[in-house]
Amino acid sequence: MYYVVTGAAGFIGSNLVKALNARGVSNIIAVDNLTKGDKYRNLVDCEIADYLDKNEFIEAIAAGELDGAVEALLHEGACSDTMEHDGRYMMDNNYRYSLELLDFCLDQDVPFLYASSASVYGAGRVFRESREFEAPLNVYGYSKFLFDQVVRRRLAEADFPSQVAGFRYFNVYGPREQHKDRMASVAFHFFNQYRAEGKVRLFEGCDGYGNGEQRRDFVFIDDVVKVNLHFLDNHVSGIFNVGTGRAQSFNDVAVATVNACRAAQGEEPLPLADLRNRGVIEYVAFPEALKGKYQSYTEADISQLRQAGHDAPFATVEEGVARYVQDRLKNA
Repeated sequence: MYYVVTGAAGFIGSNLVKALNARGVSNIIAVDNLTKGDKYRNLVDCEIADYLDKNEFIEAIAAGELDGAVEALLHEGACSDTMEHDGRYMMDNNYRYSLELLDFCLDQDVPFLYASSASVYGAGRVFRESREFEAPLNVYGYSKFLFDQVVRRRLAEADFPSQVAGFRYFNVYGPREQHKDRMASVAFHFFNQYRAEGKVRLFEGCDGYGNGEQRRDFVFIDDVVKVNLHFLDNHVSGIFNVGTGRAQSFNDVAVATVNACRAAQGEEPLPLADLRNRGVIEYVAFPEALKGKYQSYTEADISQLRQAGHDAPFATVEEGVARYVQDRLKNA
């Protein structure tokens, strides 16, 4: 029996493959689209049974080649570019593809764990897994939102036998995201900027927030992996927020990144005011292209996640970024 991980060469997918390996699981079918070939590096230190292109995988499912052969399907494959304007591509890649996999898993009674997104909440101020709080700001968010609605309807059916769990990831950061370019986390970009130029750049204030004071729920990749493994071990269905339950500012991420780099050089940490005064932290104009499409505040309500039995703590920005910087320096 195989574990199938889609988006396996991507950020979250490759971390899940590595975590399964740590459990002694290597009978893994890695599914992805390697048109962007550099992603293969995320799997070099992983053990898998086979690799399938996304289209090969869909064909194998349609032909019945995997009937009775799948232990669980962890679906992380998606276009995650929130600035992608091709709605037709987005809906085919994120919505229609997910529907095909859902149907397969329901037919085979295979656990289906999939990636949703906090983008479904749009500019709202309440981040609870309920329809009245959902209003995505872009077609990426809409593709995730629409699939969640299908899942809700399926879960509401009587005598629903299969496990289906969707995870609304908030701002995930950590190792194996280097291929994401502009969609990589701010921690990734701040680290690169500081190493190259000795300073980091943040957006000026918007939506009533001061410079760099926009706030997000930043969640470390190791904690995201723990959530997935918890649901893999427990037959719980539903749609769940995956965040820390704490909103922290972009300034917090910048300070944590710079001070983690300073600590690695034997230097003392500095507060935000000193980093500003020294020109280490500076602010750039808020991009026109993001106006009206930007979440200036997110904070996951994780009460349903806790009710589902996941009681592990989540790293703060300061803790998670320090671990991330150590990893980046080790692998630079």
